[in-house]
Amino acid sequence: MSVGLLGVAAMQSIALRNSQGSMERTQAVIQSYAMLDSMRANLTAARAGAYVMAETCSAPAPGNLVETDKSMWIASLLATVGPSACGAIQCGADDVCSIIVTWDDSRASGGDDEHSITTTSRL
Repeated sequence: MSVGLLGVAAMQSIALRNSQGSMERTQAVIQSYAMLDSMRANLTAARAGAYVMAETCSAPAPGNLVETDKSMWIASLLATVGPSACGAIQCGADDVCSIIVTWDDSRASGGDDEHSITTTSRL
């Protein structure tokens, strides 16, 4: 009976780790769409390439609206996805932008050390 209870406890532990990984993926998607919404709210600057940024893992200093949007976005990523979260924004021709969120997903069973979600949309 004790072996069975240990098995149930192990299964519960694995389920909790996988739930955490699922929550992090969900938050990454939500945060990527939040940045796209901020970019659409400031469309002139977004189309001019002001929101483009290389992979950043710590919140930059706020300043003007674009810098504040990026700072708040990275801070939100760190708060919701986890302290290993990083974000990048790439925009190309025809106002098509990609929001990339990466984080350490090694806690989930079978998870990669680094997980990445890319959300691409036209502004």
